[in-house]
Amino acid sequence: MLGAGVFVVFAPAAASAGAAGLLLALALAGFVAFCNATSSARLAARYPESGGTYVYGRERLTPFAGFLAGWGFVVGKTASCAAMALTIGAYLWPGQARLVAVGAVLAVTGVNLRGIGKTAAATRLLVALTLAVLATVAVTGATFGGLSVARLGDLGDTGVRGVLTAAGLLFFAFAGYARIATLGEEVRDPERTIPRAVPLALGIVLLIYLTLAVVALGVLGADRLAAADAPLAEVVTAAGLPGLAWVVRAGATVAVTGVLLSLLAGVSRTLLAMARRRDLPGALAAVHPRYHVPHRAELAVAGVVTGVVALGDVRGAIGFSACTVLVYYAITNAAALTLGRDRTRRLPVQLLAALGLVGCLVLAVNLPLTSVLAGFGVLALGATWYALRRHVRP
Repeated sequence: MLGAGVFVVFAPAAASAGAAGLLLALALAGFVAFCNATSSARLAARYPESGGTYVYGRERLTPFAGFLAGWGFVVGKTASCAAMALTIGAYLWPGQARLVAVGAVLAVTGVNLRGIGKTAAATRLLVALTLAVLATVAVTGATFGGLSVARLGDLGDTGVRGVLTAAGLLFFAFAGYARIATLGEEVRDPERTIPRAVPLALGIVLLIYLTLAVVALGVLGADRLAAADAPLAEVVTAAGLPGLAWVVRAGATVAVTGVLLSLLAGVSRTLLAMARRRDLPGALAAVHPRYHVPHRAELAVAGVVTGVVALGDVRGAIGFSACTVLVYYAITNAAALTLGRDRTRRLPVQLLAALGLVGCLVLAVNLPLTSVLAGFGVLALGATWYALRRHVRP
């Protein structure tokens, strides 16, 4: 989760919602994500295997619901992988962004192919470095940036649609918590670990996002934030310390590499689950005998992402990914509604699942029109292929 929202999404979200609207959108995206996290945790504890909502949809709803969730996750997160790789290139070497992006995909794939133990260790290191950079930005902006509370309350001409659009874009930054459920087979004591880890991770990240959003808006204001290509570097520059900009750019590279690391692992596990059930070619279900990872699925994802990197656009990929992933989580909440009430929990989990279902659909249809058309168009193509395959080979 850390990386995508902080370094990529704040600027377009501010352009859609304004200052106070951005904070409202962030709170709304966080609430919808919390509903989804609750549903994901309950389902992952019941079905601790790779695949996430692809498995939950098949088991709790219908095979088609599972396929649509898996297809939406794969295409949406593949776009996310390309967006993150291009972001690495833009921060690290703007003049050769695509070349750097391809190198990042190959390097991260190499780490993932060595096994989940090394992936987890690398992720812990990346998160620690990222937190240090984000703390530097927050302290610098709050101390030397002339932070003004008045800049936080300007709604401008933003209406409800602008807030919903910004919330849909910001949701892109929260979706990483599903990786815990997607890697269900590789989690120790999943029935206890997953329901605790998902909301804890989400809560920590939401607090970090809120802190940095307040600092960025208080220092830059909505207009300047919306126009910034590197918002956190702009905060440091506005604080009169432009020499720290290179630290922020390095931190962005580290953070987004961590996002790419987990994204590639999550997409390959969903491909593994779909291939096991022959919704995708069975060859992708192979697991490496030594490293116990779905190596063919990993290589297939890396190949597709490399192709998208050669042609893709960062902002368009974010909107497309947000649309398809919101549909994915709508199916998650629908599946959670079939579990019934959980008397061991104080929270009204059925109500949260219903709110999450409605929230996901509302945010999805309020994204930019091009993202909505592209997202639902690709989902329709997947559904058509599923129907034809079932007709030809029942």
